[in-house]
Amino acid sequence: MKKLLPLVAAGLCLTSAPTLAQTTAPAVHPTYAARVITLAEAKSVVAAAEAEARKNGWSMVITVVESNGAVVLSEKMDGAQYGSIDVALKKAQTATNFRRPTSYFQDAVKAGTLNAIFTGAMAIEGGELLLVDGKIVGALGVSGGSAPQDGIIARAAAATLK
Repeated sequence: MKKLLPLVAAGLCLTSAPTLAQTTAPAVHPTYAARVITLAEAKSVVAAAEAEARKNGWSMVITVVESNGAVVLSEKMDGAQYGSIDVALKKAQTATNFRRPTSYFQDAVKAGTLNAIFTGAMAIEGGELLLVDGKIVGALGVSGGSAPQDGIIARAAAATLK
């Protein structure tokens, strides 16, 4: 009986813990490609993001990461706030680590199905996966405007790579 008690206690702890990681996955769950984004591809994504930001009169930080979250390229446009440097990186890393755009987490928080302080994810629009042939080669993070503005730029830039 004494040997069984610790096992029962451990089981109770595991079953009573919140199931944060068990959120509903998107219908299409892309897998990682055998390769990562190239510098040339990252430059074209950043150029598209910058062009869209300039068209709208917004100053942004744009960061592209490989599928493992390592930075390939980061750009801070003139006038962009310094705090956006870290935010753009974390948005890109969230997208690639969880294989979905950061808007997924933002929507889950709004719906009340995910706690806003979910560890390891940026729950705000502006992080998008970068796909080639339906496979994840990296991710993009954009910060500097409102969440919807960041999302507009990120989606426009990510669409150039497909």
